[in-house]
Amino acid sequence: MQQHNYYLSVKNLLCTKFPDKLPKAFVWSYGCQQNVSDGEKIKGMLEKMGYSLTDKKDEADFILFNTCAVREHAQDRIFGNTGALKNLKAKKPDLFIALCGCMMEQDHVIKKIKTSFPFVNLVFGTQSLSNFPKLVFEAMSAQKRLFEYGFDIKELNENLPIHRDSNFKAWLPIMYGCDNFCSYCVVPYVRGRERSRSFENVLNEAESLVLAGYKDITILGQNVNSYGKNLDEDVNFASLLRALDAIPGDYVLRFMTSHPKDLTNEVIDVIANSTHISTHLHLPFQSGSNRILKLMNRKYDREKYLKIVDYAKARIPNLALTSDVIVGFPGETEEDFLQTLSLVNQVGYSSLFTFIYSKREKTPAALMPDPITHEQKVNRFNRLLSLQKDISEKFCQNMIGLDLRVLIEDEAREKNLMIGRTKNNILVEIPKCLKTEIGEFCDVRITSSKSWVLQGEVL
Repeated sequence: MQQHNYYLSVKNLLCTKFPDKLPKAFVWSYGCQQNVSDGEKIKGMLEKMGYSLTDKKDEADFILFNTCAVREHAQDRIFGNTGALKNLKAKKPDLFIALCGCMMEQDHVIKKIKTSFPFVNLVFGTQSLSNFPKLVFEAMSAQKRLFEYGFDIKELNENLPIHRDSNFKAWLPIMYGCDNFCSYCVVPYVRGRERSRSFENVLNEAESLVLAGYKDITILGQNVNSYGKNLDEDVNFASLLRALDAIPGDYVLRFMTSHPKDLTNEVIDVIANSTHISTHLHLPFQSGSNRILKLMNRKYDREKYLKIVDYAKARIPNLALTSDVIVGFPGETEEDFLQTLSLVNQVGYSSLFTFIYSKREKTPAALMPDPITHEQKVNRFNRLLSLQKDISEKFCQNMIGLDLRVLIEDEAREKNLMIGRTKNNILVEIPKCLKTEIGEFCDVRITSSKSWVLQGEVL
């Protein structure tokens, strides 16, 4: 039975189950942008099944958590939030509860759900997204718990309905999975190996987004720089970027995440010569120590990373660099950490995403000796935050006086202020006026800054 037939089958079940109302679905995606993008597809499929969407769990007839396995804190939150549904299920026995995403590809998680959360109706992994309507129908019609996970399903998630959360910002996945196997990272084990979408499918989706009026399009992949490696087509990330940038229209193209081992000068040159591509580069370095980078299996060293940064700075005007950093990796010494601080100081990032190392089951790093105390890790973490705060403030101060094109994203907490984003991904606060429409571009002169946020006036 084709998936569209399962949409109809679920809809018929719901008409019998809820004859006097339109059932509501609540979907919450934890973690990365790829998860959020998957969540939009899940919402689209639920609408096809006959659900309306709600942002209130208490009024929902269907609740789905799209989970993240990258850090222990996120995993603990998901277990806690799932456990809290027990009372809601007791009040509403017909409530359907589903869990999906990265956590659902881990055997120890599946075991815990089976024993500790008997009120969960459906569990499925990252590779089963396109099977979602079929799984819902089978679980509902049989009135039994259903589990599907593992990497037997090779089909890419093409042509799925999408409920986009924004009418001017859109996600554009170009690949799924990861082949890097960094020693601390669980992603290859829960999302599978790299699989690139076809050049034509990506281009067609991008063209439809621009035609529909989307102004901010973010290209997604665990490592976008390795796009095309498993395709029969003679394409790479640089050629894809070049083709996407050639689409006529008024929009900004962003991308993440970019692995340093695969970032080429060709990609940087495409950005430098482009019309639409953001002048922001998110380039995770994780550690400034070559010893730690080798233990992390990152496949580049400090010198190669800095060479990439130098070339990008020389080629791309107004470049803003951001990065991910792990503090307290097993065996990290004070000298290793000082090398991280020196790299941060040398590069001058506009902002950093900083994390204390989180042990993940079945990763090589989980077996490494870890003599560093939690107090030492927290101390290093705070020192890194303090250094980056100063660097971010200086970066923003250097932008004062510039005239920039800004995409208005939202209203600020303070009255009569709007929040926008520059082409190099820096937030700007501007006074609300007739020229500031959410989802539209406007020209702004930067007048001041605070921390990592700019203030400006509309020109």
